[in-house]
Amino acid sequence: MKIYSKVALIISVFLAIVIITTLSFGHTQTTGLWVILFFLSLALGFQGVKKLRGFSFTILIFAAVAASLFYPNLFLQIRGFSLKKLIVPLLIIIMFGMGTAMSLKDFVGVVKMPKGVLIGIICQFTIMPFIGLGLAYLTGLPPEIAAGIILVGCSPSGLASNVMAYISGANLALSLTLTAVATLLAPIMTPFLMKLLADQLVPIDFLGMLWSILKIVILPIIAGLIFNRYAHGRFSWLDKAMPKISMAGIAIIITIITAAGRDSLLQIGLMLIVAVVLHNTAGYFLGYWGSRLTGLDEKSARTVAFEVGMQNAGLASGIALEMGKLATMGLASAVFGPWMNISGSSLATWWRDKK
Repeated sequence: MKIYSKVALIISVFLAIVIITTLSFGHTQTTGLWVILFFLSLALGFQGVKKLRGFSFTILIFAAVAASLFYPNLFLQIRGFSLKKLIVPLLIIIMFGMGTAMSLKDFVGVVKMPKGVLIGIICQFTIMPFIGLGLAYLTGLPPEIAAGIILVGCSPSGLASNVMAYISGANLALSLTLTAVATLLAPIMTPFLMKLLADQLVPIDFLGMLWSILKIVILPIIAGLIFNRYAHGRFSWLDKAMPKISMAGIAIIITIITAAGRDSLLQIGLMLIVAVVLHNTAGYFLGYWGSRLTGLDEKSARTVAFEVGMQNAGLASGIALEMGKLATMGLASAVFGPWMNISGSSLATWWRDKK
């Protein structure tokens, strides 16, 4: 463990004591500041511990969420400029980065692993949407917030699932192929499933949602693929910077969404968290066993579990914004994003040590 990591962890313990003390004596005026500093120091401490390093980004997300909950006005607008307008441009940058990390080889896997791809895609667009539908009605959440749970379920997987497949020692080639194929199918499948499952909760404009996904996801990914094909390696600084830019963009998006929906989140936060945890866990469980029961090997089944359980929460946020319902439909994705990184990292680490 590095020295700065030890110091940061000691500071985080001290801050935890301060938080408990201030809450015990009712001095809540500065609690928000202490909570934010606690998560920041904890993230720095985790960064220096090899086994905990994978959780440092998620802890940073908690710091961002805490900041937006305690000081929401700072993340709504700056000098009359609404920060919500940053979400779509940030998503486009993130999806461009995703495209630069992909290549046409990722699509060749459809031919090389047809059974795994077919099972994975079927699981992707059946398990999570219908589990989301069940949770939306069982939890009794307000219609627009409940529709957000379904929206997360109807979204494709993202790059996070590829990272977890790599960490766990699963079938990385299959993971990359499934992410690529699911993303290309999203402009049709996501609006279709939302129209089928969520139209009674909120009005769904199929063509409008299709265009939103094309604009936010497909066009930037195509641009990224072209960049990767003709300019990969020529701008080494960009190759190194894109993952960090993407992580920063995700943190900013979650902060803005949380600030916009703060009041709703404080009212129904616990129930929404329970729904998100169940949704994510069911995705892993059913994705894995659905694959095993249909004949996939252990590594491929683990891959499908990550592809099903880990959704592109950023895309769900962008769609909610395009629909003008960021503060309600966007809440589920704001909770799902950080949680899936915690659960995914934990599952990947466990599977890595369990041959």
